[in-house]
Amino acid sequence: MPDTTRPDFSGLHFAPIVPFDWQREPFLWLDFSAGNPALSAEELQDTAALSRYLRELFGQAGVRAGVGGYAEHRVLYRYRPHFSQQAHPRELHLGLDLWLPAGTPVMAPLPGQLHSLADNAGYGNYGPTLVLSHTLPGGRPLFSLYGHLSRASLEQQLVGKTFGAGQVLGEIGPPPENGDWPPHLHFQLMTDLLGHYGDFPGVCSLPEKDFYLSICPDPAPLLGLVR
Repeated sequence: MPDTTRPDFSGLHFAPIVPFDWQREPFLWLDFSAGNPALSAEELQDTAALSRYLRELFGQAGVRAGVGGYAEHRVLYRYRPHFSQQAHPRELHLGLDLWLPAGTPVMAPLPGQLHSLADNAGYGNYGPTLVLSHTLPGGRPLFSLYGHLSRASLEQQLVGKTFGAGQVLGEIGPPPENGDWPPHLHFQLMTDLLGHYGDFPGVCSLPEKDFYLSICPDPAPLLGLVR
């Protein structure tokens, strides 16, 4: 059975995973839940329309980045068959999204090894994905997932390759190769991979909420993001 006790992150320091200072540079907390009346049905369904919405939102606020999504009940997944073909549609987001331009470098937050990689192609999926394994103080395992990368990020990668904290892993990818999303990084932590390889659910159904949130801790505090 998976260990669902919360990992001890006390004293753990994350290196920046993107070249953006979340403490000093302005950014927006984004809302893709049903509680955001500004999102139209077109923007929820169409990548180009959603990209325009984000560009206008960032332009009006004078920022170049957005963040959010952990444990958010998102309505946009209702328009993507990848998430809605089960008896209980998957609508609860398990990772943290960092909305930055395509080509933005992505770095390792901790020393680790490349556990697995895959191009999870298809509309609404992760696209190119890397999964790293780390060891917490005391020997407990931790895994980190990086979704919506560029295909070039998978080139010359070897399972078992080691990365130092702050070392570049790849880059944020453009649509459609990134799973056909506006450019962003899906960053997720897992204490158990449940046998997955190059992939892990980034969205779960509401009946699965408690289980998945117990093994997918919120990475925001470790990135210095406090709302």
